[in-house]
Amino acid sequence: MNKRGAVVNGPPGPDRGKESGPLCSRTVRAGAFHWVAGVDEAGCGPLAGPVFAAAVILDPTRPLEGLRDSKRLAPAARERLAPLIRERSLAWGIGLADAAEVDVLNVLGATWLAMRRALLALPMSPALVQVDGNRLPPRGQLGFTCTWRAEVGGDDRIAAISAASILAKTARDAWMREAARVYPGYGFEAHKGYPTPEHLQALARLGPCRLHRRSFGPVRSLSSPA
Repeated sequence: MNKRGAVVNGPPGPDRGKESGPLCSRTVRAGAFHWVAGVDEAGCGPLAGPVFAAAVILDPTRPLEGLRDSKRLAPAARERLAPLIRERSLAWGIGLADAAEVDVLNVLGATWLAMRRALLALPMSPALVQVDGNRLPPRGQLGFTCTWRAEVGGDDRIAAISAASILAKTARDAWMREAARVYPGYGFEAHKGYPTPEHLQALARLGPCRLHRRSFGPVRSLSSPA
């Protein structure tokens, strides 16, 4: 059995089309237990950029210290933990839905799409999927059956969801730093697309770019793309 992490059905950078492919692979021993995947998202609130989601199956023989909701961790702690999660987990997957998909599906539908893509990136089929929050995404088109649980506050209580929260957040932050090089002037490297005063000022000055979500009020009210 191969262990791998993958980004599926999402652009690796803001200036490229959609691709999929493994980011790493490693041989691991198959365990005689039911795999449990934690799933969480990052990036529902920004005015620009994709929604990211991650799915993580932790290795119970290789516990990780310091896992918790990514929002409760300092950026340096998230960046320290992310490679450890990728290294020590049995499997991880990252999916995203871009700004155009957010506009078509709304942010909840795009979040569910990103979660499905993250699960499809896993090289093994979990028996249980634990999703942060109080709602579950549609369970079709995964190619496997499993039990689903919505876990309110799961990103701070359940290790696999915490790990997914960290991977989704760090992957999205890296994507937005790359976006800042492709679309300079908006400050994406600093605010990651969130509606900070600096972002709103840049948006008013430059107008929206291809990464902005046209269905969001502050963007919708402005002119055509830069």
